Amino acid sequence: MTIKHLYCAVLMALAATRALAAVGNDEARQLGTTLTEFGAIKAGNKEGTIPAYTGGLTKAPPGFRRDSGFWVDPYRDEKPLYRINAGNMEQYADKLSAGQKKLLRQNPDYYLDIYPTHRSAALPDHVLKATVRNATTCKTLKDNYAVDTACRGGLPFPIPTNGYEVMWNVLLRYVGDNGFTTANGRSWIVDASGRPTMTSDQYTQVEKPYYQTGLADRDPQLYWRAFALTNAPARKSGQAELIADYLDTVDKPRRAWSYSPGQRRVKLAPEFVYDTPVSALGGVILYDELFMFSGKMDRFDFKLLGKKEMFIPYNSYKFNFECKDEAQFTPKHVNPGCERWELHRVWVVEATLKPGFRHAYSKRTYYVDEDTYGAGGFDSLDHNGELYRSMFNSVFQAYDHAIPLALKSVTYDFNRSNYAVLGDASVGGFLIPGSALPEREMTVEAMVARETTR
Repeated sequence: MTIKHLYCAVLMALAATRALAAVGNDEARQLGTTLTEFGAIKAGNKEGTIPAYTGGLTKAPPGFRRDSGFWVDPYRDEKPLYRINAGNMEQYADKLSAGQKKLLRQNPDYYLDIYPTHRSAALPDHVLKATVRNATTCKTLKDNYAVDTACRGGLPFPIPTNGYEVMWNVLLRYVGDNGFTTANGRSWIVDASGRPTMTSDQYTQVEKPYYQTGLADRDPQLYWRAFALTNAPARKSGQAELIADYLDTVDKPRRAWSYSPGQRRVKLAPEFVYDTPVSALGGVILYDELFMFSGKMDRFDFKLLGKKEMFIPYNSYKFNFECKDEAQFTPKHVNPGCERWELHRVWVVEATLKPGFRHAYSKRTYYVDEDTYGAGGFDSLDHNGELYRSMFNSVFQAYDHAIPLALKSVTYDFNRSNYAVLGDASVGGFLIPGSALPEREMTVEAMVARETTR
């Protein structure tokens, strides 16, 4: 081997190690000082339009009823700072996504009301401590498609060094020790004619065993599990799905099951992956874009482009709890009076389809909030390089539980001129369980039996 070849081999080995290894102690010392414990820039911006982080929102406003499933808007008396529309959008173009610009250009009645920025995200102390610990111990494995099972209880990569680590933070973000449930989680499609249709009303239960570190009966590889039982429409009533994802997506890929009341049997559902449309959600949402991103990262190259300031849906109490049923919709877009947009810093990750792989999209650009890893969204391109879909994921702080919940999203399909709303719990609310169910009750058979006989 020549000196040149040896030098190249050493550089490649170092690069590979850097891609897999946790950050060093010197970098990790930024957590809790210049960075928050979960890795966001603690200081505000120089213009003062993004404030410094001071611990988030942990105090309930007057009128809040604990365990009601609904959270009172602590900022309800605020007025917008300004409004962005088609006439002035170029003034703010550097802080708008391609999807926002297209919505504004195509719809003279659409606008973004920009409110004061509140960095309301707060996490429990045990999650913050685990996140700081993870910074120097967590690593990805198997070409970034797996995370070491030693990483538990906190964000795995508070100081991400590549796009895969940002997306693992999205997948493993905190949604409570015991997850959340909805009694009436609704999904809607507004078609090209402007007619809204409720595609499903579901009982849902979502948990992340990744944060259930004290439960000995949980598989240490299991990080996310979601159960959905359809209440309506009548033709789908009783249908159920259970999806489970694992830290090692190579050796333990997604497991999914479906239950049909007509057949009275549970079947494996290997098709609940990648770009398969979610039929219960009207087909506008793909299985790998549930909650912004879901599943294995092997079909795209995820490149971290850096961080920038953008307007994203934030502190969306009104959209989640006050705008109900058809009041949320106008013919071509969500009712802009229901939305609240704030200026926040986001990680920008570009996902490009790998050669030889198939997917509905050729590219997706993700915008991921630095404080929550849930707020933000993405723009996707079709195989002609044209904007196909844009998704916006809103967040509100469950201040009584120290959980940032990013559950309600809007997806615009520009090819079909329709849009979908997922995670609408404005009727039944979101419930935070006080304890986790035993593993034996988390099978699809047990969950269907429990929910259909209650």
